[in-house]
Amino acid sequence: MSKPSEHPAPPADPAVINCRIRALLGRGELTPAGREEYGRLLVEWEAAMQAQQELAA
Repeated sequence: MSKPSEHPAPPADPAVINCRIRALLGRGELTPAGREEYGRLLVEWEAAMQAQQELAA
């Protein structure tokens, strides 16, 4: 069994996630797998934005 890290991972950069979203959408019509990835990226982007706002506060 692995030991949880004492230091949490740094929050993801929303700009990097946004670039991944734009790249995905730039490929044209999304496949079912692409739509799933898009949904995951949106959730990840929202979490990154919230983390960034909390750090700024």
